[in-house]
Amino acid sequence: MTDIQAQSRTLLDLHAAPELLKVVNVWDAISARVVSDVEGIHALATASHSIAASYGYEDGENIPVELMIEAVGTIVSATELPVTADLEAGYSNPGDTARRAIQVGVVGANLEDQMKPLADSVAAVEAVLAAGHAEGIDFVLNARTDAFVKAGDRPHADVLADAIERGSAYLAAGAPVVFVPGRLTEDDVNAFVDAWGPQKLTVIGVPGSLPLARLEELGVARVSYGPTSQSVALMALQDLTADIVAGGGLPEDFRGLN
Repeated sequence: MTDIQAQSRTLLDLHAAPELLKVVNVWDAISARVVSDVEGIHALATASHSIAASYGYEDGENIPVELMIEAVGTIVSATELPVTADLEAGYSNPGDTARRAIQVGVVGANLEDQMKPLADSVAAVEAVLAAGHAEGIDFVLNARTDAFVKAGDRPHADVLADAIERGSAYLAAGAPVVFVPGRLTEDDVNAFVDAWGPQKLTVIGVPGSLPLARLEELGVARVSYGPTSQSVALMALQDLTADIVAGGGLPEDFRGLN
């Protein structure tokens, strides 16, 4: 078994385990190293928004795909942990984008459906999984439905039903897990777990989210944090800068990183 095959199997097992997989998103080599060094972190995920921002691009596939893949490859090279990448909606060619990501060592990915026609979204899922099979790995596709983030003023019951329908279609197409970003209630989480089974739902941590221990109890597979981790780091930098401008300096609890 090759290293990348072993890493893909490890990442798949982490999602299938009853313990909640906690993933803090990274955007470059140093953030990957810093997060990897924390005990209890078993996998890394990139954040498309954060990578794009670090190069001066807006999120939404504005960064050239070649540059995004290069950045992801740098992250893979900076850690021994399995890496799953945010591929947005696949940059107009989900299968080829996944293939290119796998070739730089990525073993899983998020793929947005952007609420496109369901048949098109299922075809994109199938293309990504086929790329993984062609490269000889069990690619851990975290098939994302944007039903909640694009809900607008639609009735909640309709939004939930759409998310369940779409997630069910992606699971049937072979995706091991489904990502539903948004602020989910406990009733929402229960509805997804009832529909799909335990360790099939992945969520994002946002202010007001359910406690991590409760997510684990409910059977959620994974929690990630998107661009929030970069925002926290940048806010700390901005606060330090403001303190220095005001005549202060390094905080008393400062500790250097190797």
